[in-house]
Amino acid sequence: MASQFMRSTRLQFLTAAVIAGAICTVLPTPSHAAGVSPQQTAPQADDTSIRPFPKIHFSDEALQDLHRRIAATSWPSPELVPDATQGVQIATLRKLADYWQSGYDWRKVEDRLNALPQFVTTIDGVDIHFIHVRSKNKNALPIIITHGWPGSIIEQMKVIDPLANPTAHGGKASDAFDVVVPSLPGYGFSGKPTAVGWDPQHIARAWTVLMKRLGYKHFVAQGGDWGDAVTEQMAVQAPPELLAIHTNMPATVPDDIAKDLAAGAPAPAGLAPDEKNAYEMLDFFYKHGLGYAQEMTNRPQTLYGLEDSPVGLAAWMLDHDARSYALITRVFDGTPEGLSRDDILDNVTLYWLTHTAVSSARLYWENKLAFFEPKHITIPVAVSVFPDEIYAAPKSWAVKAFPKLIHFNTLPKGGHFAAWEQPDEFVSEVRASFKTVRPK
Repeated sequence: MASQFMRSTRLQFLTAAVIAGAICTVLPTPSHAAGVSPQQTAPQADDTSIRPFPKIHFSDEALQDLHRRIAATSWPSPELVPDATQGVQIATLRKLADYWQSGYDWRKVEDRLNALPQFVTTIDGVDIHFIHVRSKNKNALPIIITHGWPGSIIEQMKVIDPLANPTAHGGKASDAFDVVVPSLPGYGFSGKPTAVGWDPQHIARAWTVLMKRLGYKHFVAQGGDWGDAVTEQMAVQAPPELLAIHTNMPATVPDDIAKDLAAGAPAPAGLAPDEKNAYEMLDFFYKHGLGYAQEMTNRPQTLYGLEDSPVGLAAWMLDHDARSYALITRVFDGTPEGLSRDDILDNVTLYWLTHTAVSSARLYWENKLAFFEPKHITIPVAVSVFPDEIYAAPKSWAVKAFPKLIHFNTLPKGGHFAAWEQPDEFVSEVRASFKTVRPK
């Protein structure tokens, strides 16, 4: 993800850019995903129950079709430059495709997912899939964690048990959380909206409904990427049950800075070093990293090729931002840091098998908010800055954006997919962020 984007001029675009045996959920059943078990039933709009989610199992035929399509990839000629300035490099993608075809095992992630308690509930006519792990520790703090694009619940799988079972992972019983990880509408195993209107504000309201349905009288929320957009909208709406939020991709860019960025101007004089660094990171992203977002903001339905070619889908998902792309390239070049080849393909394969390339992209089209501009949040906010994020938010901006800033920390490593890349650091940050808001 990164942001919402307006639909015409560069100025409009960047002003907005300044940036996811039981009654079953609605699940796509395209030809290449046929065989997911069991059969799906249509959601009932008036059904507010929490239902067990069925066992995840895609048919052998669906996986064979995936392998056939990978093998049949029609490859373009190589890039004409020695770097990624023309896009995803063919050598990287061929390595990914080779491993996807001959070494990767989707069944392993199915087993890991099926080991987690999963549920579905219908909110405003859309089935919302979610993982829900209740801690065994008394007085655990409920938390809802939201992924983004090109992410999914795969991003959060490494942090669920450390948050819910802290004593097994170097924490204290008093650090425990009840963990709720939903799939955004149109993503993963959630249903696909059949009408427009599922923007971050709507999703934020739905998440509050979800937490109330689970019986929670108070809770906290966490998110990055679209997860931040949703989480910050929850904070704007400020339901009385929401105690605080934590974000690893905060909206802090001051209005004057946003205007200079939209104009493509050099960094203003007088910025502190960390502010100048943030400005330059954003400026680079706006000038060189928004191709995917422009298309999904304006014409998401046009992305038919992503539903037909798994390698095309992988290339589209890899080409998110320069630092994330560099991290993934290292994975397939044999020098991984934080992520493995299986991590990358677990996520891409989930998009492929659930047929959600286009439905997930529609969230960009739905959003009308400027992503990185402050939202006038008045409840407590915690911020963790990972240095290889799209931009490293300076504390001076965070203090202005969040009047009740209860935690701010800059980490030594990590990027856009913080929970996925650096789960230990992410868990430590979440524990520290909410320590002061836990009910006594």
